[in-house]
Amino acid sequence: MNLEEYFARTGYKGSLEKQDLETLTDIFQHHIRAVPFENLSIHCGEKITLDLEHVYNKIVRRKRGGWCMENNQLLGWVLKHLGYDTSFLGAYVFNPHQNAYASIMTHLLVKVIIDGKAYIVDGGFGVSYQMWQPMELVSGKDQPQAPGVFRFTETNAIWYLEKMRRKQYIPNQNFSNSDLLEKKECRKVYMFSLEPRAVEDFCFQCTYLQTSPDSLFTKKSICTLQTTDGFRALIGWTLTETTYNYKENMDLVEFVTLQDEEVEKTLKDKFNITLDRKLVPINIKGFYTI
Repeated sequence: MNLEEYFARTGYKGSLEKQDLETLTDIFQHHIRAVPFENLSIHCGEKITLDLEHVYNKIVRRKRGGWCMENNQLLGWVLKHLGYDTSFLGAYVFNPHQNAYASIMTHLLVKVIIDGKAYIVDGGFGVSYQMWQPMELVSGKDQPQAPGVFRFTETNAIWYLEKMRRKQYIPNQNFSNSDLLEKKECRKVYMFSLEPRAVEDFCFQCTYLQTSPDSLFTKKSICTLQTTDGFRALIGWTLTETTYNYKENMDLVEFVTLQDEEVEKTLKDKFNITLDRKLVPINIKGFYTI
C-alpha cells in the first residue's frame, strides 16, 4: 500500500507538504469524486471486510467503491500517513421512516485536528447528504456547501448533524412522489459522541449490515458518486442525476429507469466500476431516501 498509488486512483496532484485545511479539502474532494459510495459486493455474492489491506486493494487497485467503514478507514489511513492528527468516531444514522436514530453504531467518521480546531471528514455517506468539505466541529453554526446547508448541534456531549436542502425540480413527474426523493427540507443525518473508536468496534456492524434482512443494504443495491456539480446514484434499476444550483436555490433531479442489460454499462460509464461477479439489482420500496 502506498500513497502514490492512492493519489493516482483519485487524481489528486496537489501539494502534500502542508497539513492545512486547504490541502485536506482538496484531497477529500478528489476522493469523493473518484471513489463511489456503494454496497454492490453484497449483491454480487462478495463479502465486505474491514481489513485495511483488503479495503485498499478493493478501492485503489480494483477501482471499486465502498461504504463508510471502507471509504473513511482508507481516508483516515491516507491522512495519518500525511501527518494529520486524525481519529475515528462512531455515529448513529437517522432513519426517517422510523423517525429515530439507529440503535447500533453503524457509521464511521474521521475527526481531524488542524491548528487546534476539530473538523469532521466524512467521505462515506453518499447521495445528497455527502459533505463536500470538512466541517468544523462547532455547535449551531450554519456551514453552507454546494449540496446544501449543513449544521452541527451539541447537547449533553452528543453531536447531531442535519442538512437543509434546496427546492427540487423534477422534469419526469412520474417520479415526483418517489421514495428516492427527500420530502423534508431539513433532515437529520446522524448523531455521534467524541469518544475515539477503533475499526474493530465496527466488526459486528459490518457483518450485520450485509446479512440482516432488516438492513437497508440488503434491501437496496446502491452506487453513488459525487460530481463537480452534483451527484449521481444507481439504486436498484433507477438512475438519478442531481445538479446543484445554489444561485437559483433549485436543484435539478433527473430520473431514468434502466433495463437489466443497461445496468452493467451504466456502472462502467457513470461510476467507472467494473464488477468481477454478476450483480443482482434490488430496490425494495420504502427504505431509502435521497
